[in-house]
Amino acid sequence: MTTQIERPTTRASAAGPTRARVPAVPSATATAAAMDTVPAAVTRPKPVFRSTRPLYVIKAGSATLDRGAIHKELADLVARGARVLLVAGGATGIERHYAAIDRPMPQLRLVGGDSVRYCPPEEMAHLVDAYERVTLPAVERELWALGLSVFTSVAARGGLVTGKANRPLKAVSAGGRTLVVRDHRAGVPTDVDTEGLTALLEAYDVVCLSPPVADPAGGAPLNVDADVLAAVLTGALGADHLRLVTGTAGLLSDPADPDSTLYDVYPGEGAKYAGGRMRQKVRAAEIAMRDSGADVAITGPHTMSLPSGWTRFWRTKEPAADLGLLTRVACVPSVSRDEAELAAYLAEWCRERGMDAHVDEAGNLVAVRGCGPRRLLLLGHLDTVPHHWPAEWRGGELWARGSVDAKGSLANFLEVLAHADIPEDGQLRVVGAVEEEISSSKGAFHARDRYPADAVVIGEPSGSQTLTLGYFGLFKLRVTASVPSGHSAGMDAVSAPDHLIEVLARIRAAVLAEAPDALSAVIDVQVENGRAHSTATGILNFRVPPKADVEVLKAAALGHVGDDVRVEVLRATPGHAGGRSSALVKVFTRAFAQAGIRPRFVVKKGTSDMNTLATTWHDVPMVAYGPGDSSLDHTDEERIDPMEYRTARSLLADAVNRWFALPEGSRR
Repeated sequence: MTTQIERPTTRASAAGPTRARVPAVPSATATAAAMDTVPAAVTRPKPVFRSTRPLYVIKAGSATLDRGAIHKELADLVARGARVLLVAGGATGIERHYAAIDRPMPQLRLVGGDSVRYCPPEEMAHLVDAYERVTLPAVERELWALGLSVFTSVAARGGLVTGKANRPLKAVSAGGRTLVVRDHRAGVPTDVDTEGLTALLEAYDVVCLSPPVADPAGGAPLNVDADVLAAVLTGALGADHLRLVTGTAGLLSDPADPDSTLYDVYPGEGAKYAGGRMRQKVRAAEIAMRDSGADVAITGPHTMSLPSGWTRFWRTKEPAADLGLLTRVACVPSVSRDEAELAAYLAEWCRERGMDAHVDEAGNLVAVRGCGPRRLLLLGHLDTVPHHWPAEWRGGELWARGSVDAKGSLANFLEVLAHADIPEDGQLRVVGAVEEEISSSKGAFHARDRYPADAVVIGEPSGSQTLTLGYFGLFKLRVTASVPSGHSAGMDAVSAPDHLIEVLARIRAAVLAEAPDALSAVIDVQVENGRAHSTATGILNFRVPPKADVEVLKAAALGHVGDDVRVEVLRATPGHAGGRSSALVKVFTRAFAQAGIRPRFVVKKGTSDMNTLATTWHDVPMVAYGPGDSSLDHTDEERIDPMEYRTARSLLADAVNRWFALPEGSRR
């Protein structure tokens, strides 16, 4: 645990700190100083380092921090591999500090009737003391007790966050006269030291910031609203998730009724339900939706763990009701190893519709209807490749990371599960697997070993008029070549990269001699210069056809191991392809015919979870089917057409019903 570390103001880069600025957003109300607008952006540089770990920004007020449950929830996020940026509110801490020093807390009564804490320059030192002596040390103690490393600071220290002062206030004196107050040190955050905060987030389990922020114009710091500070940090750092934790069960349609939670809110809808402090939370949610691709929620009371206490803010609204699930699935970021939020949301969606659903030990979503012996598995995946951006319906299409690969397929699976006619002897299971887009395939291996089935449909895009019969396999090697350290200008000197290039060429030739139709690429190279030896390491990736024997390929690659060459097999998943004669293919063929579609049948050169299942499921018919143009996979042009999505959903539903209607013994 490290407490109140004074950060140096210098940076490694000669250009100075990398900073992000925030565009303007209209005030939710003009009655309080903190509702001033956020100034317009000039540029938005990205952090120098982009972590592969998800980032949560969590704002918690003093009352929530005092209750303690939130600290365990933060520890759970850290245990899940997340980076955590906590923004601490300080109302209770400020009251305690002022009471401890026996100092009255000055207030301003505004023309509109609201009251705000009066912060002239001489008051700001006491406000900073309240955070640094009361609020932040308490956060440290609680998180340290849970075994977490913690960095805490007011945002003004070292210029972590700077801001812009608000305009002068119109206040009302005790005698009822209108006054113009020009020395009130309140403002809005505008600039974030993204480089410094990114480094801190990598170094500590939890980074905790609080108001105030620095004023680049000089003078005392600027008090800012903590919810707005959290929203600005979310946008500047490209956070994946923002949680505004409050003392109520989300945003209430009736403030007098604690059970009147609004579960779903779209841009511009929340302000009419917000009063008092809740106005700032709604405004913060609006800022975050505008400036980031994060999923945003107001949660409570004083917790993030109760779905019944969540108000989710959705950045884009579906153009038709039957596109609602697709839209929301696309709005929740789920880059590999950050699938937990999407899995939890979909499990709740299923349970609300009477389906048995849970998140299993691997993190997979598992939803089931029926308990008979005739088992059909629909296996999709939750995760996407990096990076996400704000989902948006644009030009009649849904633009979002994962809309094609493969959230469209998974949403269709769940819609079909919800409405399919399952016979008494049937069982339809949907699994949304984790980590399909990375080499681990953790979710698919878990499904392979725990959810047996008589037939499988894999959720991957090839288009609504195409059925995928198989995939190439994946053969992946880490090759390290080393040479004695020495000057590259020496006679006959061979550098480590030179040696690696030669070794990779020999291994590639040996593998391709055994599998001529394989595709190969070097996808990563790293060089390390040591005192005695220099090494170069490359990742050599092969896509191998279904008939290739990966054991033979292993032998071909490992035959090049030597004292100066190391070869590690990272993945050796064989290809798999079935023919057109299985009952599963036939029910799809009939469904295509019913829809008037002349289908294409393909074997794709990528790899999917079909390959993982096929390592042990040798006699189980499998196909892959899903909407979307697969050429858009993993690109910044990823988008899906609603009619394409609907066509695939209708055809899948027909094929599923036909499979369950097959006579006993004819489903292979």
